[in-house]
Amino acid sequence: MTRKMHAFRRGLVAVLLLLCARAASAEVMTWKVERDTREAIVFAPAAFPAGGRAPLVLSFHGRGDDIQNFQHTDLHLAWPDAIVVYFQGLETRDRLAGWQVERGENNDRDLKLVDAALASLRKMYSIDDDRIYATGFSNGAMFTYLLWAERPHVFAAYAPVAGRLRPSVQPKQPRPLFHIAGERDPQVTFPDQKAAMTIAIAVNGVRDKTTRCGDGCTLYGSGSPAPVMTWIHPGGHSYPRGTSQRIAAFFHDHRRTR
Repeated sequence: MTRKMHAFRRGLVAVLLLLCARAASAEVMTWKVERDTREAIVFAPAAFPAGGRAPLVLSFHGRGDDIQNFQHTDLHLAWPDAIVVYFQGLETRDRLAGWQVERGENNDRDLKLVDAALASLRKMYSIDDDRIYATGFSNGAMFTYLLWAERPHVFAAYAPVAGRLRPSVQPKQPRPLFHIAGERDPQVTFPDQKAAMTIAIAVNGVRDKTTRCGDGCTLYGSGSPAPVMTWIHPGGHSYPRGTSQRIAAFFHDHRRTR
């Protein structure tokens, strides 16, 4: 890479950081949930529209990751008008930070975290209760699916990336869902992810309506209040470039239906 290109990249990063500083403010928040102190990085818009309420996105990292790293998925930059919360997982049996993926696991500590955080965030910010969303990568995507099964009336839409459904997790309430999967994923195999998509399509009742929405992208149930969008890329267990922008666009288009 040439010196000019290096200089250009440094300048671009500086501009993006400046825009970030203008668009949103970040703070670390903590909650005491039973015996655990839970933590998240919260990005809030620099300004709310007069009398308006902001959408809220809850984001969950993969197993072994942390919020200092996962915030660089830049969902808060992809949707600067939203409040975006990057949650920190706790150690699991393998000593890696992660999330429960079934009801009752770890005494439901992560479901309780979401309940506590939502109550707290509603007191701090003007939140649009019809525009609350959940997304996550890998283990965080599996927790996102669990939130669909266990908290279907809270969230307007879900976006799991490289995740699957455990057999005990059975969503029943139709909700918009956007699943991103890699065909060569060695950790969460594509057949397992495909099975999760098939269940989502069945739950939402959109099996017979399909529309192409770009390279590798399929929309099931165009015009339905609970569509399923899938983006299947040729890579592996990854969070591909453009993922946050796609998730933000999908969330932006869907509000909670009563």
